[in-house]
Amino acid sequence: MAMEQGSGFSLMKYGTAASLAMVLLAYWFRSPGQSGLDDRLDTVLSSLLRAESKVGMNNARPRVAIGLGGCVDVIVDGVTLLNKIGLPPTGQPLHHDYIENADQLAQSFAYFFAPGAASERFVINDTLFSQLVEASRELPDNRWAIGGNAPVMAGRMATEGCDVLLGGSFSPDFADILSQHITVAGNVVEEPDIHLILEYPSGATWGQYTARRANRYIVHSDDHNPYLASLQDFEVKLQDFHPDLLVVGGLQMMDSFPFQQGEREALLSRLGSLLSSSSPRTGVHFEMASFVDEGLMGDLLHLVLPHADSLGMNEQELPNLLSLLRGSNITVLSDPNPRVATVLDQMRALYRLVNQRYRDANEDSRPLTRLHVHTLAFQAMIVTRGSQWKNTMSAVAKASLTANRHVCGSPDIDPSKARLIMDESFSVSSKEGSQRIPLEETRPVSCWHEEDYEICVAPVLVCTEVYQTAGGGDNISAAGLVLQI
Repeated sequence: MAMEQGSGFSLMKYGTAASLAMVLLAYWFRSPGQSGLDDRLDTVLSSLLRAESKVGMNNARPRVAIGLGGCVDVIVDGVTLLNKIGLPPTGQPLHHDYIENADQLAQSFAYFFAPGAASERFVINDTLFSQLVEASRELPDNRWAIGGNAPVMAGRMATEGCDVLLGGSFSPDFADILSQHITVAGNVVEEPDIHLILEYPSGATWGQYTARRANRYIVHSDDHNPYLASLQDFEVKLQDFHPDLLVVGGLQMMDSFPFQQGEREALLSRLGSLLSSSSPRTGVHFEMASFVDEGLMGDLLHLVLPHADSLGMNEQELPNLLSLLRGSNITVLSDPNPRVATVLDQMRALYRLVNQRYRDANEDSRPLTRLHVHTLAFQAMIVTRGSQWKNTMSAVAKASLTANRHVCGSPDIDPSKARLIMDESFSVSSKEGSQRIPLEETRPVSCWHEEDYEICVAPVLVCTEVYQTAGGGDNISAAGLVLQI
């Protein structure tokens, strides 16, 4: 998503007011035969907007440091691009850790396309990647934007009213379009890394395959990001920045990358040292991504995660991380539309396992006090009671609304372009006899206490006219964090 400029606070106010106005217009101009489901959607939207606006920013702009990396996103229709290069649908959907040739690209794309699961893969074949980039340039509907977890999260947080220190490497022309509230720490590069975002809508077809939901398949062949090229400059400027929150993302660029022996561990050890040296008053958030390299995941578990007290992830990344913590193999593909009870059980297990590791650890580390999982249908958050994280209910509502705003490509939420796919009630656990909580239109965010933490769940107004799914998780996570620092 291209970085917005100007006052983030005024944009947020405008989006909320315009969304409320759309709700009223939808009510007055509704035809008599329309379903009562429309009334329900309007009420849920109005209630989420009220929940989001219950708390605001303090007079001082929060200071957020975000790293590492950056790229240029080239966004195209995935099926159109594969047709453009003459790649026929494969008869064998297959998972690959990285892409070596066109056949593997077809197999990997089909593997994730049919269930509608997000994925990201490193293309080790420079010739193939160059062919994909050139074909993308020739597509009439291609779009270019600043990409990467860190820059996208930085753009959202600046829009929402934060001052941001961004650790990343950018070309001069792209650095110029960043928000005035973003300060870049990193080298200037003439040829930035390019990521190809192969988007597809729900119901898209490729040969015999039909996508169950809208999503994206991302390919890259990075030269700078795997080496955390901006880390040194980021580390220096961080000393005088004194952030309220430190965010780390983009480490999936290391996934399946051909490092020399010991290179990756050395880089992550340096990053871990940076995180461990941050003030105890500074929250540290790690944004998960699509990882398939078990060696990298092992390094992250030992060198990075122990220094984060907040984690953000989607419905694919949650069972993946949980499986590794339990001593099993990586989970490459999980249910893209999980039930609330399933996700909550996985979140509880992850929360307990990470904090058990913290209690058992001898080295300097932090307990996990915040866990945010974003899915297509709902947002869920666990926050330790008495921790520094505040406004959980409003934060979950904001995350939910941001999902629609980003995917629809507008700060205004149009209820005629949205639908609820979350069930009318949900169980708090898959265990027999668990409590069921109804989705109340006037109070759609459900919060309750368990053990030493609070859980909040909010439905998502799923966008039905998709503009872009890439960057959705980054925007959602960033928006949720803004109200909690």
